[in-house]
Amino acid sequence: MTVPAAPPRRVVVQAPGKINLSLAVGAVDGRGYHELATVFHAVDLLETVTARAVDGAELTLAVDSRVPGDVPLDGTNLALRAAALLRERTGTRRGAALHVDKRVPVAGGMGGGSADAAAALVALDALWGLALGPAALTELAGELGADVPFALLGGTALGRGTGGDLTPLRTGGDPWWVLAVPGGHLSTPAVYRRADEIAEATGRALPARPEVDARQLDALAAGDTELLAATLSNDLQEAALGLHPGLAPVLDALRDAGAPGALVSGSGPTLAALARDERHARAIAERVHGAGVVEQCLLARGGAPGARVLAQD
Repeated sequence: MTVPAAPPRRVVVQAPGKINLSLAVGAVDGRGYHELATVFHAVDLLETVTARAVDGAELTLAVDSRVPGDVPLDGTNLALRAAALLRERTGTRRGAALHVDKRVPVAGGMGGGSADAAAALVALDALWGLALGPAALTELAGELGADVPFALLGGTALGRGTGGDLTPLRTGGDPWWVLAVPGGHLSTPAVYRRADEIAEATGRALPARPEVDARQLDALAAGDTELLAATLSNDLQEAALGLHPGLAPVLDALRDAGAPGALVSGSGPTLAALARDERHARAIAERVHGAGVVEQCLLARGGAPGARVLAQD
């Protein structure tokens, strides 16, 4: 007779931050969301979420952050929202103590909160013995935010709709990046509003179905750094630069330091600069940090896997 395994008391899950290699913004759909075409690219700045079993139904959250910025600890935190959504949809009343080890810049356009949500979904699915499976978790992830399904998937993927319709992309290498953190904060809704204002002022009609540059997909498949650099694109960049005056000097510094390509990541304010290899990335980071225009320069490798269980016991 086989004895069922005891449920784990602790589950540890890691999920990656991301940058958007392309972000093409289209018209607003019937739900009030912009249609997007974006190339998500996971990087090995990883959020680690530990979920521990508790007696009773209480959900608690603690955060240790290695990056500047304030992380909410109330019900607005995406990890706690993920836990609440799981309980709502499955009917479980079990509780958990969640702990987040944060390495992705806070509110920096790199999906750190989304990575926390994805990791919490995976961790609690295991801790509570729900066995929902990837498809169900991905559906729940889409309810939590446009970037959460990609944090489950990882790698590199083309995103459509609001970002949750994902197609994995073939890549010929895992490029190195310098992530420049200039300080300050940008509100994602404010950046989109400003981008809409710019489009209206210039008479540019937003497309119903935006597209990314097909050359970028070729560059990724071939591992062609120079072509990838030439195709980095972000329709929100002009708006972000206008709302955060500190971004333009950082962008100039990254290019002056020899980065073949650089852009604002998502809605910002983190900037991502492509490097030819690790040594080149370190040289760029040292020069830009030495120029005094950023709070931090972080190095990261692309192509990181999606949310995965590291340990359960």
